[in-house]
Formats: sequence, structure tokens, C-alpha cells
Amino acid sequence: MKIFATALTFTSAAFLSFGVSSPALATGKMKCEAGPESGWKTRAQLEASLVKKGWTIKKSKVDGGCYEVYGTTPEGDRVEAYFHPVTMEKLLVLRRGKELFRKK
Repeated sequence: MKIFATALTFTSAAFLSFGVSSPALATGKMKCEAGPESGWKTRAQLEASLVKKGWTIKKSKVDGGCYEVYGTTPEGDRVEAYFHPVTMEKLLVLRRGKELFRKK
């Protein structure tokens, strides 16, 4: 019984440590060197700008130092898009894993 309890404690600790560290991991699809977050524009500013251009936003988050947005373009494409958090420049747009746009 003591071995089972030790194994359970170890397993629980492993899951907890993974859960704490996993949100910090980036997907690797895009990386931005944007400096400290204090110099970034807000996600709300980006979302408002996109909505003004005809986008529908489902969700946005920080990934790899970029803003990652899930939504629908004015053309009706459901996409995952990455934007630079300082310039709000569009960097990458994917639809179902297929690259639609990549900044050169």
C-alpha cells in the first residue's frame, strides 16, 4: 500500500508540474522578438482593429511572443493568425494548417 501511495504522489506531482509549465510553451508556428510586454499594444486594441476591418474574433492569446487570433476573416475564412504585439502587423495566417499568408 505504501508503494502505491508513493507512486500516486509522484504521478500527481508530475501532472501538476506539467500543468503549471505547459501554458508557457509556444506552438512554434511563429515567434516574435517584441521586447517587454510593457511596450506592447493590448490584445483589445488588436481585436478592435481587426473587427473594424471586418474580422470576427473568437479568441486571442499570446503565443511565442506574438498575438495569436482565432477568428473569421472578412472573406469568410476561419483562421488562426499571428500578429506582432508592438506593430500589430499581420505575420502569419493559417486555415486548417494550410498557410494562407506569411510575411516575408
